[in-house]
Amino acid sequence: MRALLAEFAGLGGPCRPIFDTWGSFNVLDGYRILDLTDDRGHLAGMLLAQLGAEVVLCEPPSGHRTRHRGPYVDDVADPERAIEFLVYNRGKHSVVVENTAQIAELAAGCDAVISCGAFDVDLDALRAASPQLVTAAITPFGETGPKTAWAATDLTIAASSGTMSLTGDRDRAPVRIGPPQTWHNAAVDTAGAILMALHERQTSGLGQHVDTSAQQSFVDCTQFQMMAVLTGGEVPVRLPGAVNLGGFLIPWVYECADGYVTVTFLFGPMIAPFTSRILSWACEEGFCEPELRDKDWVDFGMAIVEGRESMDTFDQAIKALTAFVSSKTKAELLERALTDNLLIAPITTTADVLALDQLQVREYWQQVEMPRADGPAPVRLCGALAKTTAGPLADLPAAPSLGEHTALYLGSDGTAAPAITARPRAEAAPAGQQMERPLDDIKILDFMWALAGPGATRTLADYGATVVKVESELKPDVLRGVHPFIGEEGGQENALQFHSINAGKMDLTLDLSLPESREVVLDLVAWCDVLTESFSPKAMENWGLTYDALREVNPELVMFSSCLMGQTGPMRLYAGFGTMAAAIAGFYPVTGWPDRIPAGPFTAYTDYISPKLGVMLILSALAERDRTGRGQHIDFAQMEGALHFLATEFADEEINGRTAGRNGNADRHMCPHGVYPAAGDDRWVAIACETEAQWGALAALLTEAAAGNAELARALDTLSADANRAGHLSGFNAANRRAHAETIDAAITAWTKPREAADIETALQARGVPAHRVSDAADLMADPQIVAREHFLSVPHAKHGHTWVENSNFELSRTPGRPLWGGPMFGEHNMEVLEGILGYDADKVAELVIAGALT
Repeated sequence: MRALLAEFAGLGGPCRPIFDTWGSFNVLDGYRILDLTDDRGHLAGMLLAQLGAEVVLCEPPSGHRTRHRGPYVDDVADPERAIEFLVYNRGKHSVVVENTAQIAELAAGCDAVISCGAFDVDLDALRAASPQLVTAAITPFGETGPKTAWAATDLTIAASSGTMSLTGDRDRAPVRIGPPQTWHNAAVDTAGAILMALHERQTSGLGQHVDTSAQQSFVDCTQFQMMAVLTGGEVPVRLPGAVNLGGFLIPWVYECADGYVTVTFLFGPMIAPFTSRILSWACEEGFCEPELRDKDWVDFGMAIVEGRESMDTFDQAIKALTAFVSSKTKAELLERALTDNLLIAPITTTADVLALDQLQVREYWQQVEMPRADGPAPVRLCGALAKTTAGPLADLPAAPSLGEHTALYLGSDGTAAPAITARPRAEAAPAGQQMERPLDDIKILDFMWALAGPGATRTLADYGATVVKVESELKPDVLRGVHPFIGEEGGQENALQFHSINAGKMDLTLDLSLPESREVVLDLVAWCDVLTESFSPKAMENWGLTYDALREVNPELVMFSSCLMGQTGPMRLYAGFGTMAAAIAGFYPVTGWPDRIPAGPFTAYTDYISPKLGVMLILSALAERDRTGRGQHIDFAQMEGALHFLATEFADEEINGRTAGRNGNADRHMCPHGVYPAAGDDRWVAIACETEAQWGALAALLTEAAAGNAELARALDTLSADANRAGHLSGFNAANRRAHAETIDAAITAWTKPREAADIETALQARGVPAHRVSDAADLMADPQIVAREHFLSVPHAKHGHTWVENSNFELSRTPGRPLWGGPMFGEHNMEVLEGILGYDADKVAELVIAGALT
């Protein structure tokens, strides 16, 4: 069975590329992006290239910094064989630049510039010289606020975001997700923001600046748990492979006969049917009693609150489930999950993912020629972000060699080639033709639910899109029943997660099982630009709302379908949550300690990635529609999109046979690199040395402090012999430091343990050493950077007067956006939509009420 022949077609911008190297449907055809990033953003340029943009990668004469670090192809250290570079720079054109003047000349011929600090470049000056230019800066904390100059790495940003406080074992230091993730999250946010700015430029003719905070981007990965303290809730704590929901300790990770799986075992109307089905299976095999199987799991939570059930019953169910799962293999559990619709997912290694049948059937992996020991050979790398009815995304060619395209873009005198400078430019619009927010002209019909889908439309709403959310009180959005609640009171209008992920949207209640409701939907389809949905594939089919049916109403419609595994393949009907997709995508085996169970990233990690990718896909499809008048149906598999965040690990497995595993907070390249105890209960500080200068500064501080600290002095004495052979402690090179990592960690611990986290931050940041406390919810709310950037906002709410939501992760300089109100009440905007948008009269609305459609 072939995968759906669908990926992307071409979208036009004001400029044409020099050439089309690989000729295929290119959604972002016509746009040229200048990529000034290193690993702190290179995913953005790669994904824009995959969507068809021409991406020009600037490299210094020594090359991109990822060229100089492993892993390498066949473990042969060579700048042209560095796997991380080869993975994240596919499809780009490499230009060696000698100075900032050359960067300025190249930028003048581009539509957008992405920067991360790898080059010292004045983005304001570039826009002043080219008013149509969009510039973007990815920085640790954003370009405004008191921490803008703080030294940072992936580890310290993860610590600052609150995410690390939720990740790892309670009796050990918090951990990050093993392979760096913070820059990837910020990169994808930035790519979406650039596409917003380019969309707005079609009206105004003007560019603007994107300011992305990696800290704020990674706060997304706390799933709104930080907001619990805003309404009087407790500070959430980390639990390995588990989560605490309203007093219930819910394990996610279970050991099975040949590894680990995740099992979603909960209660309530949405999850209870899954719980009953897995208990029935366990009962069949003698692992639980019928009385336990037959409990009312829909009402179980309320029964606990009212004293009709005890926590002992829930504990018995968990024990029975634990014993049952341990008797089965991953394959047995997955097979039954597919046939019986169970919320079970195998925790897969990088080798498992490469062998997954779903990905083979959907032809996900892209074959790319790589330099191997016996000559060039094809290697499987992460493939297309999505499939669509418009045509396939182009397979990206291999990453360029250093300076491979310099002559195409820079003449022999070092100035921009004529093809760069002689390009049609965007024309400034007449006065009055600018939009207040960049997406003010976009209309979206939103059938998204839970987290992964609504996050995308929430971002689009922040920046001006009119979003009509369709739901039903008969089948409410699952997030209406999820902690944290305002005042810790349950209730479908009180959930902060729902309020935040659906902020700025209008709410229309429709019972989609009724023919009268379908008529309303078709009228809204004629009105909207985009229809989004995140059900399992059969849901829209059952309602008769397939893309083929909808495009008859609106031929220019962009339909975005987001589900766990995609619309095709043997796992197409595999329903579940981001915890399961994160397990199948390989994030669990790389997070935690090697001698413990996989801790996993905090719960539904792919649900935090998917909305960012969804924004990119929707905006690029709209741009292609604006150029061609053609709509398309986007098939986005959340698991497939997430694989790009572990692309180096999959390539290392494919090339070198090295399976990625858990290693606490250790890093391939940096040492020291860890999370160290501070004074107080469960207080920690992340410290990392990325450069020799940073290590020298830390070594000097430790040496100074040793005079009054016997434990620190002993630890430094242990290092002294080797350090003296290296010349001096501050000259201890990275290889020597890694060889003595335990002793170095002991020395740092001796210094940090008696000190307050704030004092440790201050002392190290004053010397330019990346350091940040592991912020919990209380810390994050008081973080002066988070406060200055207004990340947590109080916005209007129809029931509560106001509620709390998270703000956008990036800022646009000329057309800013922000959430205007909290997630709506059931049917709050029924009349506004039916009468205001669709123009229905009172009789028509009354007919819908009588038919029971508006419930």
